[in-house]
Order: sequence, then C-alpha cells, then structure tokens
Amino acid sequence: MKKLFALLLLAIPLTAHAEWGKFEYEFDEEKPWAEIEAQLPPYPKEENLLPLFVSAATDNKFFVDAASISAGEDGVVRYTMIVKSSAGASNVSFEGIRCASRERKLYAFGRKEGAWSRARSSKWEPIRYQDRNRHHHMLYDDFFCPNGIIVKNPQEAVDLLKRGFRQ
Repeated sequence: MKKLFALLLLAIPLTAHAEWGKFEYEFDEEKPWAEIEAQLPPYPKEENLLPLFVSAATDNKFFVDAASISAGEDGVVRYTMIVKSSAGASNVSFEGIRCASRERKLYAFGRKEGAWSRARSSKWEPIRYQDRNRHHHMLYDDFFCPNGIIVKNPQEAVDLLKRGFRQ
C-alpha cells in the first residue's frame, strides 16, 4: 500500500507538467520596441563630472556627467560623456545605451558656448570592444547594464561609477 501511495505522489507533478505545455506565453519581447524621445539635459558642470578610467593605452581622460544620467522606461540609459585630450581639447556628447540590444546612440554634441547641437545621423549602432577608446563597452558592461540588465535608477549608475566597478 505504501508503494502505491508513493507512486501516486510521484505521478502528481507529471500531470502539472502536462498542463504546463498548454500555457501560452505573452512576453513584451513580441511587442515592437518604442524609444522614448530623448530630452537634452542641461550642459554639464565641472562639479558633476565623474571620472571613468578606460585604458592605459590612451592619454584621453573620460568623464560622465552624473546629473545627466537617466534610466528610461524604454530600457535606455542616457548620459553626457566628456572626453578630454592631453592637448586640452574637450568633446562633449549626449548619448544613450540600450541594454537589451547592446547598442549605443549619439543624440547631440556639445558646443564651446555651452549649447547642444543635435546629431545629424542619430541611429543605433552595436557596441564593440575597442582597445583605445572602449568607453561605450565599459559603460555597458560595468556601469549601466551590468549582466545585460539596465540599472534600477540613475543613482545606482552614479554609485557604480563612483566605486569604479560593478559588484
């Protein structure tokens, strides 16, 4: 009798498993992705810049404007990047990283007078690993999309940037 009871107990999960096959999946992945329109942030201020070590192979210094970081409901982290050369030139750009597809987008360039100029060609491009200036790759992997998942909020990204690495 005990053996029969044990066999019946073992058979119960099989019926549940059989019903599982009838379950219909409705994931958001089937719905077309829609990007939220990016709003240009205020021009970066020196006191809000967080340093980002990229590589010893470049003399450029990289910074992210902490005040500009946003984590959108569309799965895009938007931020302002500042790259300073050893000769003193600065490049300022407002960019986005889409965590789900490992892509980046340039929205605007900063001008000397502290204004933004929208990028003429603003399309999503794959993030590739490059030795010299691999900042997009680092931002994706270590700060904005750890393990391929978007940060919960801008403060989490700021905290990761301040620590200089992900946990």
